[in-house]
Amino acid sequence: MKARRTPWWQFALAAALGLLAGIGLASYGESSGLSLIGAPWVVAGLLAVLGLLVLIMALQVHKYANTDPKKRPHSFVNPTVAVYTLVLAKALGLAGAALSGWYVGQILMSIGHFEAPFYHDAVIECAVSAVICIADMIIGIIGEWLCQLPPNDGPESAKLKQAKNRQDVAQAFKQ
Repeated sequence: MKARRTPWWQFALAAALGLLAGIGLASYGESSGLSLIGAPWVVAGLLAVLGLLVLIMALQVHKYANTDPKKRPHSFVNPTVAVYTLVLAKALGLAGAALSGWYVGQILMSIGHFEAPFYHDAVIECAVSAVICIADMIIGIIGEWLCQLPPNDGPESAKLKQAKNRQDVAQAFKQ
């Protein structure tokens, strides 16, 4: 299986769509009187814990993939866990981008009412959640990078070709 890195424009698109959705939700809340803005503190906490877990798993996959196979300690990392970690990192990056846009959209629409206690609390909750989501997006991008396999030194490797050429030259001089 060949996994590709998530292109930058997908993060930008997710953030833009989240921004539009956040603005739409806040403006709907103002027009209907049904306020749905804000984020419970437990959401921010869960997003932070999820980001840390994905980062820890990605670091373990990176360490396992870049260790000599003969020196690898027995650990929980196997190919299935490595692929799941990569998928989690990709999902965390895109979800972090979309949710940060979501919360920033709510902040933009609510900042005009900041002096009201409800909007004041909602803006602070959204700001904290947006910062955590941006951190999750960055962790997702870094996690994707950490889950990359090192280059394969197969028969077509440039290093092996150079070593073979040096060996052939050395044997030619011996004769």
